[in-house]
Amino acid sequence: QVQLVESGGDLVQPGGSLRLSCVGSGIILSIYDMGWYRQAPGKQRERVALIASGGTTNFADSVKGRFTISRDSAKNTVYLQMNSLNLEDTAVYYCNAERRVTPKGSYWGQGTQVTVSS
Repeated sequence: QVQLVESGGDLVQPGGSLRLSCVGSGIILSIYDMGWYRQAPGKQRERVALIASGGTTNFADSVKGRFTISRDSAKNTVYLQMNSLNLEDTAVYYCNAERRVTPKGSYWGQGTQVTVSS
């Protein structure tokens, strides 16, 4: 059974940093395109960062220069480092694993809450 488990969400002050982790079980994350998404109350889920299986990264304009995404294949884990957090970063953050060629699949974690507040 495939499972993605996010952790690292917390309450942080504006300007602070957090590192989110997404650990996979029953799945080899390194062969998947891994994305971090977020959903704020009343808003649509949006992708904030992507690391392709080949290592290419992509970021939403709203987080460029502040967030980085990385993976540790040995730990089967993907990270989202978030710096210079602001109030608009408050959301539930989800990781997603997606692959369009065999073995195809799209999997989501349960989410982790990030709250930026003074």
